[in-house]
Amino acid sequence: MPPRTYYTPESYLRRPFKLLREMWRDLLASRELAWRLMVRDISAQYRQSFLGFTWAFLPPILMATGFTLAGQAEVFNVGATDIPYPAYVMFGTSLWQTFTESINGPVQAVTQAKPMLARVNFPREAIILAKVGEVLFNFAIKLILIIGLFVYFQISVKWTVILTPVPLIHLILLGTLVGTLLSPLGALYQDVSKGLTSLLGLWLFITPVVYPVPSEGLFGMLVRLNPVTPLLVMIRELATSDVLTQAQAFWIVSILTWLGIFLTWITFRIAMPYVIERVSS
Repeated sequence: MPPRTYYTPESYLRRPFKLLREMWRDLLASRELAWRLMVRDISAQYRQSFLGFTWAFLPPILMATGFTLAGQAEVFNVGATDIPYPAYVMFGTSLWQTFTESINGPVQAVTQAKPMLARVNFPREAIILAKVGEVLFNFAIKLILIIGLFVYFQISVKWTVILTPVPLIHLILLGTLVGTLLSPLGALYQDVSKGLTSLLGLWLFITPVVYPVPSEGLFGMLVRLNPVTPLLVMIRELATSDVLTQAQAFWIVSILTWLGIFLTWITFRIAMPYVIERVSS
């Protein structure tokens, strides 16, 4: 006989151990569905596009071209970089694009899944896991571009490059944290998606994607306080440098990211029944 699920008006927070057991149970139960959703979304993403996988390469290439031309025209001065500037920008842009995809993914997934959420009872975690898998798949494609850059510009790779998946995973988790936190509101209000576009534009401005980390001034302080900065810089330095300038900040952000993911997961679990009730009415 299949297990029965009982719904009561009692708050989840009054029985935290039961909540944690249900969270873990649903996480395990969502793996197969998450895989199917990921395969479906990836297939639809590239099958319905004329340029297909080229879209994984175009944004960093176009941004690198624009900033390189602007630098040559002396529109701005970014200072010295450890690797040739076009490679520096394309590497940083590929990482930034991965971060933005990890933010937008949960918001878009929950918004698009509203009809299914209102009619079918399934572990909601599957939607988020599917988007995390999609982000990892897209980065694997971008990795081809990054490897090509290192070969073309003859950039020497340090042995520490094998450690780059650690900050990369934390970068994706940080984006997933923000996206998952906003996804219930995004399902109810279109303002969230529109505001997120503007927010990411400002966030890019204070992230060292196309310039090294400033050491002075108010702008430099904003860049250093940006939680994306130590994660992105750590990935670049592990791949190309013998010196790690953001090690302490990296561990602080990483610990806070794991704590934030856990709290966001709880918030998501509590908020989604109310969201489903609103979209169903």
